[in-house]
Amino acid sequence: MKQLIIMLTPAAMLVLVVSSAIAQESQTPAPVSADAAKGLSEWDEVYAVFSHPRCADCHVADDRPRWSGAHYGGTRVHAFNVQRGADGSGFGNPGLRCTTCHFSSNSNVLHGPPGAENWHLAPAEMAWFGKSSAEICAQIKDPLRNGNRSLKDIALHVRDDKLVAWGWVPGSGREPAPGSAEATYQAIETWAAAGASCPVAQ
Repeated sequence: MKQLIIMLTPAAMLVLVVSSAIAQESQTPAPVSADAAKGLSEWDEVYAVFSHPRCADCHVADDRPRWSGAHYGGTRVHAFNVQRGADGSGFGNPGLRCTTCHFSSNSNVLHGPPGAENWHLAPAEMAWFGKSSAEICAQIKDPLRNGNRSLKDIALHVRDDKLVAWGWVPGSGREPAPGSAEATYQAIETWAAAGASCPVAQ
């Protein structure tokens, strides 16, 4: 009996060692916790751009772009009955397309029509004029409401699209969006890498 116990002890130890090794290998490593505070700080920079009149005035839900500025006395609906367009294109209705007045560059006349390539309203599903930080954040992450884009796509769109870039060079008499296209691109990238957290809705 004693001899049997002596023989079983090394075998039992071997089983324990192997079982322990297998258990350790099967454990999934703990996920790296995202720096939510850093992400939210970066999002604040993004929101400052997206909610700025240079961006938000064309991200409207009611098909009517806005005019914003001190010389307008605040924010007003675009004059001349300018609308998104019955076809939903964002380029306006036949006979009054956006490009009737908005060319590929800003007018040299103070408060004259601003301009950039491909001037048009944002798609209706990307409307965020007047929305809160939490609402815009959730919308930006939703492919059904962001043009079917990934966060990387959005960052590149902000950095590279010439119409978006107009927001930082809007012409004489207009306040530009804060920061720059590159800074906003970097903020989106950092926010996404930190987990793309959204502020809590109030």
